[in-house]
Amino acid sequence: MSKTQFMTLARHIIEGEKRHPEATGELSRLLSDLSLAAKVISLEVNKAGLVDILGYTGDNNVHGEKVKKLDVFAHNILIRAMDHGGHFCAMVSEEEEEIIHIPAKHKIGKYVLLFDPLDGSSNIDVNNSIGTIFSIYKRITPDDKPGTHEDLLQKGIKQVAAGYVLYGSSTILVYTTGEGVYGFTLDPSFGEFLLSHDDIKIPKKSRIYSINEGNYLYWHSGLKKYIKYLQEEDEKTDRPYSSRYVGSMVADIHRNLIYGGIFMYPSDHRHPKGKLRLMYECNPMSFIVEVAGGRASDGEQRIMEIQPTSLHERTPLFIGSEEDVKMVEQFIIQELVK
Repeated sequence: MSKTQFMTLARHIIEGEKRHPEATGELSRLLSDLSLAAKVISLEVNKAGLVDILGYTGDNNVHGEKVKKLDVFAHNILIRAMDHGGHFCAMVSEEEEEIIHIPAKHKIGKYVLLFDPLDGSSNIDVNNSIGTIFSIYKRITPDDKPGTHEDLLQKGIKQVAAGYVLYGSSTILVYTTGEGVYGFTLDPSFGEFLLSHDDIKIPKKSRIYSINEGNYLYWHSGLKKYIKYLQEEDEKTDRPYSSRYVGSMVADIHRNLIYGGIFMYPSDHRHPKGKLRLMYECNPMSFIVEVAGGRASDGEQRIMEIQPTSLHERTPLFIGSEEDVKMVEQFIIQELVK
């Protein structure tokens, strides 16, 4: 039996910290708290059709989107799991317009947490894969005060950890602290995340692209030309590519992380700034993919170099295998300079 089958998430994090004498163990504890929240959310996702947790609440979130009941459940579980451990000074969720401050009765910590409690929630009612995304930074303001926008609006390159949880045929937690990307599958028989994907490396080039082609009419000309290029037959460049699109970013990027591929959510004439959120969707996924050897861009610049100006800022996203992302950047930039 492989030794990786005995490597729990908690043990893996602790052993990683042992390589750094300056580590305090706090990062391992907060990641353990996150994994507990993931287990609770996974349990509810798996029995969602059996309890009154499917469908809409009747409310809209800060982005004007209809709120699913399971969105609210995941949002609340993450806050309840993370607000009392003394790790964080502030949090941000897709479901809240403003900063989520730590209650006065709890200790204030040196980290900030940004999260999308349930990415792809439009897929809930049809039993498609969905996910949780999280991003962690060290605060930059004094430790004895509540967290501020300054602590939260940091470039992606300042992340100290990021990850996602995919709720699908199995529940998988993938995370990085900048030294490798590791995946853990939840064993439901005894409730532990066990190492299943050791030191993930994304292939440099692929034959898979993921994009909502129903929006083709509204795309900019450079992207249209790129998609047509992928669809052409050419043996030398291993074309045509195959289209694979789930409609849940976590599911699409997870597949591409393992097999290679490019995921695209571009801007268009209706959404000039794109639709995905920079801080708690694009930055954490970009950190993971880059550590795995991939690339993430808005079409012109590196995602993690963007200086955010608001908590719910949007951006286009092109992410995945390095050579594929470089190729789409070429098509986009060529059109911009005409």
